[in-house]
Amino acid sequence: MTIRSMLLACSAAVMLTAGAAGAKTLVYCSEASPEGFDPAPYTAGTTFDASSHPVYDQLVEFKPGTTEIEPGLAEKWDVSADGLTYTFHLRPGVKFHSVDGFTPTRDFNADDVIFSFDRQADPKNAYYQYAPGISYEYYNAMDMPKIVKSVEKVDDLTVKFTLTEPNAPFLADMAMDFASILSKEYADKLASEDRKADINNVPVGTGPFEFVAYQKDAVIRYKANPDYFKGKTPVDDLIFAITPDPAVRMQKLQAGECQIMPYPAPADIAALKADQNLTVEEQPGLNVAYLAYNTKQAPFDNVNVRKALNMAINKQAIIEAVFQGAGQVAKNPIPPTMWSYNKDIKDDAYDPAEAKKMLDAAGVKDLTMNIWAMPVQRPYMPNARRTAELMQSDLAKVGVTANIVSYEWGEYLKKSKDPARDGAVILGWTGDNGDPDNFLGVLLSCAGAESGANRAFWCDKDFENLITKAKQSSDMAERTKLYEQAQVVFKEQAPWDTLAHSTVFMPMSKKVTGYVMSPLGGHDFYGVDIQE
Repeated sequence: MTIRSMLLACSAAVMLTAGAAGAKTLVYCSEASPEGFDPAPYTAGTTFDASSHPVYDQLVEFKPGTTEIEPGLAEKWDVSADGLTYTFHLRPGVKFHSVDGFTPTRDFNADDVIFSFDRQADPKNAYYQYAPGISYEYYNAMDMPKIVKSVEKVDDLTVKFTLTEPNAPFLADMAMDFASILSKEYADKLASEDRKADINNVPVGTGPFEFVAYQKDAVIRYKANPDYFKGKTPVDDLIFAITPDPAVRMQKLQAGECQIMPYPAPADIAALKADQNLTVEEQPGLNVAYLAYNTKQAPFDNVNVRKALNMAINKQAIIEAVFQGAGQVAKNPIPPTMWSYNKDIKDDAYDPAEAKKMLDAAGVKDLTMNIWAMPVQRPYMPNARRTAELMQSDLAKVGVTANIVSYEWGEYLKKSKDPARDGAVILGWTGDNGDPDNFLGVLLSCAGAESGANRAFWCDKDFENLITKAKQSSDMAERTKLYEQAQVVFKEQAPWDTLAHSTVFMPMSKKVTGYVMSPLGGHDFYGVDIQE
């Protein structure tokens, strides 16, 4: 029996059983299933919560609760005066996890760093496309193949990255999930046994939790890593109880079946706050929800049609009905809490009469289109189906018939980045590193249009020039000005209808201590404890 089949054979009941007597178990009611356990091919926060956060580490990390960089697997680093060379000095004595069939024979070293990046860059690497459909969306959308000239081993504990051009966000990029460090020794063993796909099924990292088992769409189980370089985390076991329905997540939390839940329904916030056994933390989300038109397809290749559709949609009604006070209308593709936000941008007005005139002038009559609605809650979108229904009603008033389509979450993400995709897709983004490039570069660049991260498939020369100059500059004032100008171009060309920026709520048992909300929207359970 293979490792994978053994894991899948485990029942949810067995996996939810507490560990040894006296062991502490933290149960997190997750909102959806991960796409896999290798963080590099994916972009969904659900996947990162289940993979890069518990299982892996990066060279540098974000200090909990901030976007401030601090040492991770690299103890320190040097940057050359010209900004082209980053030398990382690696932490000695870091241990990789063991799983059934693999026990590491050496500590983490430079070979693991080089493997983790080379597989995303080099088509000749055995893991460049180790399973059908695997591609490195972040690495490509951020134009890393162009920016990173080489990654070289200086010695076992020193790695040198050489860039082709200065890149202001580079260090923060190295703290992102796609930059998680995998074990080359484990990858080589899997390759020798013709089971490369298991790198995505049975993950091995250096992180605070070791993967134990996964039953698809039901439960994931982890155990604390006793050899973690920062020290063992207080709980002994971590369980993700996959619970897509927010009402059921709430019931489980109130019944004590889980201790933490994400993304409560806005209508339930008041009741959760009133529960004396719970704490509800909240913060403004570093996020945006949007409707991305496929600008490669008629009539969405016409900016006047996109503008008209934007004017037909009543975004304030969406805020009131869907977000219920836990969000604000978005006019820009970056949130107002982010530096370089252009407050002087004027949003497309809600004006159905003018929208109808613009569609008529563009020769668009009896348009039928698809609106893609996400099947899961995300921090930026509490209920995509309800949002799509409101859009459907608004568009009908200007003579547009909108059909609502959806897919399972993994399929939704995969199909929506296909350039042949029809209509417009509801999606959103929570910042990964606190830099505007992480929104504008990943979601709206020409490289993003090729990789699929840019769901509008929009490639605009003026916009591209502005964001390229911004990320090459180390002058914050200059970068701010360039990003402000880029937002003007975005608004004029309207590849999206910017929908909302949300407030993020995190309900948990009052027994939970040590949990820190991240401005980047992820959920990290290292250091979290349960007081009995």
